[in-house]
Amino acid sequence: MRRKFDITTDQPETAADALCQASGLPRQRIKDAMNKGACWWTLKGKLVRLRRATKEVKAGTRLQLYYDENVLDRKPEPATLITDKARYSVWYKPHGMLAQGSQWGDHCSLLRWAELELKRPCYLIHRLDADAAGLMLIAHDSKAAGALSQCFSGRTITKQYLARVTGIICIQDQLIDMPVDGKAAISRATTLTTDEPSQTSLLQVAIETGRKHQIRKHLQSIGHPIVGDRLYGRPAKTPLQLLALSLEFDCPLSRQRVKLELPEPLNRLSPV
Repeated sequence: MRRKFDITTDQPETAADALCQASGLPRQRIKDAMNKGACWWTLKGKLVRLRRATKEVKAGTRLQLYYDENVLDRKPEPATLITDKARYSVWYKPHGMLAQGSQWGDHCSLLRWAELELKRPCYLIHRLDADAAGLMLIAHDSKAAGALSQCFSGRTITKQYLARVTGIICIQDQLIDMPVDGKAAISRATTLTTDEPSQTSLLQVAIETGRKHQIRKHLQSIGHPIVGDRLYGRPAKTPLQLLALSLEFDCPLSRQRVKLELPEPLNRLSPV
């Protein structure tokens, strides 16, 4: 069950003590929830996560705890660092890992994983569905984050994906331009292989826009939803068969053309 505790301290005390008293939860569970990013407070006018249970807070401090045992008990699949370019790093995000956390916690997010692994500030540049896997960039300073984010929002990045879809389909650079959520959306799909026994096809998909669930909606719109797509197709024993394979762009930091690709064996989808 999800429970939210919103308290204002009436005396100086540790954050954990205040939350224990207000919630009735064991201290160890409070510490675990705080460490996993489920506790928030206002610091210098900004609402931020408070992770340190022993933090002494003043009287009048507002604390918010978003407590959900199901979220807190999840264990993240490990992300893989592909390359560290100092001002940003390149990662493989596995199926099921969030790009960033929610108010209920962030320990199963790539952003938090990168923070713990690299011991550096981390900024989200772009998103990838939690159900999908593949290549993601994380920035390590605010200026790098802003510059790289402009590449994505300005549509100057070439993004390639692999998608295994239901049914046999043979297409070459097929344009799919059905609007997504009332906004223009452009994808292009090409068949790489087909598999008669499983009645599936492996497609390479390039997108020119980055709408939410764009590839999933576009492939469903032509009658070939992605294998394992519980939202736009049918659930399967395998995770969503969508993989962010490569990114190519003019880097605003190095002023050079950059092409990033997943290495072996991360650059393939599992057989159906």
